[in-house]
Parts: sequence; C-alpha cells; structure tokens
Amino acid sequence: MHMKRILPIVCLLLTVSCAVQAQNWDINTLHRVNSWDGRFVRNYNKVVSRSEPYLAVGIPVAMAFAAWIKDDRKLLEDAVYVGTSVAGAIVVTYGMKYLVDRKRPYERYPGRVHPYSMEHSPSFPSGHTATAFALATSLSMKYPKWYVITPAALWACSVGMSRMNEGVHYPSDVLAGAAVGAGCAVANHYINRWLNRWLFGSR
Repeated sequence: MHMKRILPIVCLLLTVSCAVQAQNWDINTLHRVNSWDGRFVRNYNKVVSRSEPYLAVGIPVAMAFAAWIKDDRKLLEDAVYVGTSVAGAIVVTYGMKYLVDRKRPYERYPGRVHPYSMEHSPSFPSGHTATAFALATSLSMKYPKWYVITPAALWACSVGMSRMNEGVHYPSDVLAGAAVGAGCAVANHYINRWLNRWLFGSR
C-alpha cells in the first residue's frame, strides 16, 4: 500500500523534472542562437526570414502561371499540389497557435531574448518554418532531384534558424513547424490524387 502511494508521486516528480529540463533546453538553445550577432549572420537571417512568404506564395503561383502560358496540365497539377500544401500548413499552424496560445520568447524572457522583429500571433508552432518545410517537401516530392532537394532543404532549415536568431521562436516552435509543414506536404500528396480527379479528371 505504501509503494502504491509513493509510485504516483515519483512519476509526477519525474514528469515535472523532464518538463523543466525540456524548458531549460528550449530557452538555453534559443539564447545561444539569438546571440549570434555578426553582421553577416544577422543580415543573412533577416533576408532568409523575410523571403519565406514571397517564396512560399510566389513559387506555386509562378508554376501555375507558367503552366497556363505553356498549356501544361501536369505542371498545373504540380502547382496545385505545392500551393495547397503551403495553404494546408498555414491553416494547421494558425489553428494550433491559438489553441496552444504560447507567449513569444521575448515576452516571457525579456532579459534573455532580444527580438529583432515583433510578431502579434502566438509562438507555437512557427508559421514561417511550417510553410517553408511544406514548400520544400512538396517540391522535393514532385521533383526528386538533388538540385531541387538540396537548396530547398537548406532554405527551409535556414528559415527555422533565422526565426530563432530573430528571437521570435523557441527551438520547439521551429521543430513543430517543420513537422507540420512536412506532414502537410506528405498528407496532401494523397489528398491531391482526389483533388486532381475532381479538377482535371486525372486517373
């Protein structure tokens, strides 16, 4: 009986300890990345972070426009897949943001995190990272060539790092965003089989 009472307490203490350690890792890692303040690093991260919405929207739109000009139905199907993967990542991410409602790191740790930009939505998960990984994964699945996969992966990872260097996301935000983005692209691969049949009559 004595052991039955002690066991739940031990389990609770271990859970709390693991949660504290994870939280410490989160803020300590962010603090280190946020402290990278060399001119090249800061400018690189600023450019990469700002590039995300333009590329995430611009690439599928450019694909669709090129498909329309060339009357290329296959390219149009690819554009729909890439575009809906990015859109799906946006919807899932913002749903999670307001469900979890996590404060930005510079709000919770103003003495340890310096924000180089300010955001108005909750922190978890990273929307920039989610859409970057949705774009990179969907392009890599449609065009599995090294000259597509390598730059796409490097750019998506750079977006995630840039969001930490900017001081607007924890590492856990970025990892969750990457998982959401890649997961949306993979799931959308199967959803688009139905969508293409509906839009284009594809088999």
